[in-house]
Amino acid sequence: MTEGWLAHSKQRHSPHADERPDATDISLLVVHGISLPAGQFGGPFIDDLFMGKLNPQAHADFAPLAGLRVSAHCLIRRDGELLQYVPFHRRAWHAGRSHYCGRKRCNDFSIGIELEGTDHTPYTEQQYQVLAEVAAQLVQYYPALTAQRIVGHQHIAPVRKTDPGPAFDWAYFRQLLDQHLVR
Repeated sequence: MTEGWLAHSKQRHSPHADERPDATDISLLVVHGISLPAGQFGGPFIDDLFMGKLNPQAHADFAPLAGLRVSAHCLIRRDGELLQYVPFHRRAWHAGRSHYCGRKRCNDFSIGIELEGTDHTPYTEQQYQVLAEVAAQLVQYYPALTAQRIVGHQHIAPVRKTDPGPAFDWAYFRQLLDQHLVR
């Protein structure tokens, strides 16, 4: 990792990020699921959203997203391609209104990783492998981030969000993560 960027990622620089209140306080990893349009994979729309270039007229579902300023640190596509939008020491805008272990504003102290998918579509083997590899690197790099502090968006915003949803196999992901951590 160099200056908060993963060497093996395709690096994009989202304008939707800012400085964390405390850049040393990275203690949570949040797993998300996203597809644009809903239920469709591939295409440029997730990238356009995170880069602030989504055309709200490109699809009927995009009208509510007009002017939305959102990003994630990383996106893992269905084929395992890893894109990074925000260096980890900066705050990405992925969690929204959220809380974890009595703390609000999870964006302040978390890293957000989006998986291209839906709540009810199984995620791919490539996505699990890349997520486990990246999560292991982050756990080893940030002392306050532990394997137990990896959660879904649904866990930090349970009334508002459901992702990555029941299709995400937490047990399998944790098994892969453990394998990476013992190496």
